[in-house]
Amino acid sequence: MTLLKRYALPLACAMTALLAACSSTKDERRVPTPLVEIKPVLNVAEVWKASVGKSGRYLFAPVAVGDAVYAAGVNGTVAKIDAKTGQDVWRTKLKDDLSAGVGSDGNLTAVGGLKGAVYVLGPDGKQLWNAVAPGEIISPPLVGNDLVVVRTIDGKIIAFNAQTGEQKWVFQLRAVPLNLRVAAGMTFAANQAVLAGFPGGTFAAINLQTGDAFWQAPVSFPKGVTEVERINDVTGAPTLVGAQTCAVTFQGRIGCFDANSGRSVWERAFSSDSGLAQDDQIVAAGDDWSVVNAFNATDGTPLWKSDKLKNRQVSVPFILGRAVVVGDYEGYVHFLDTTKGELVGRAKTDGSAITAAPVLAGDTLVVQTHDGGIYGFRPR
Repeated sequence: MTLLKRYALPLACAMTALLAACSSTKDERRVPTPLVEIKPVLNVAEVWKASVGKSGRYLFAPVAVGDAVYAAGVNGTVAKIDAKTGQDVWRTKLKDDLSAGVGSDGNLTAVGGLKGAVYVLGPDGKQLWNAVAPGEIISPPLVGNDLVVVRTIDGKIIAFNAQTGEQKWVFQLRAVPLNLRVAAGMTFAANQAVLAGFPGGTFAAINLQTGDAFWQAPVSFPKGVTEVERINDVTGAPTLVGAQTCAVTFQGRIGCFDANSGRSVWERAFSSDSGLAQDDQIVAAGDDWSVVNAFNATDGTPLWKSDKLKNRQVSVPFILGRAVVVGDYEGYVHFLDTTKGELVGRAKTDGSAITAAPVLAGDTLVVQTHDGGIYGFRPR
């Protein structure tokens, strides 16, 4: 059984209705914080915009490779966009609707369709092969190491030969009674592993050659009496900087681990239904109330928290130099100073929610909105 995360509607209302037993009466605690005028320290210029179609009830995240950005929409559109100009390098319309996208290594590009369909496109955007995974795909695929790796909503991770589409292996942990319907991402590690978090709070490094776990470690443990209270999923994609990888859970903890051994480096009580960002100085995440928090990446010491965007359903964050970048439910892109958490810049898109993390393609910051807008910004 899963809980549906509705990207088109205010997430706080949907989650509160299930997890905090809110009634139809408006919960004043969940009213989005109004935006106030700021004196920009960081000027952010929109340099181009494009579109790939709406996201529907799914999360579509762009991916950057060099100076190109790859994006997809629920209507089957997949595009490679030149991040310098915003012009299409190629654009393909697949015959099926999509529920996940996009993964690319700059050569091959993969997206996930309804009912487990996997489509892989070549350097010119033409379809090379398709396969079927044993379940619905709502997380972006990974492409690299001669593999295309996808994961299904029930936690299975499946690897296909990138050239032929032959299934190589399947990894699965024990199923949990109830989990969030979120796009739990994956990350390649340098030691021929894929890092992934799972429902139930488990974090694992999976051998890319065999599909066996190099290690498994708990980020947190389920607590509470009811199944809803015990939801404890790792959310978002694990991050990796050097030999340190970090993850966060819903109703659990945030922490960092040694990517080679799975040994815990530090952990803190925390809850996030979106994910986190990491560089060599800080780890940043929005909590369930969209209060943005920053922790020292080395030891987890809390550095600051900002409630200026409380209940604005902030996106997965991205760290851009000295700014933590998040989108919100009204399509604003916010820039918070990494040292104090102060708002130092803001940009506007099409007014629809930004849920996925921004990406950096060359010197262009790219965001994708729920309505399918792809925006390129250059901070100055």
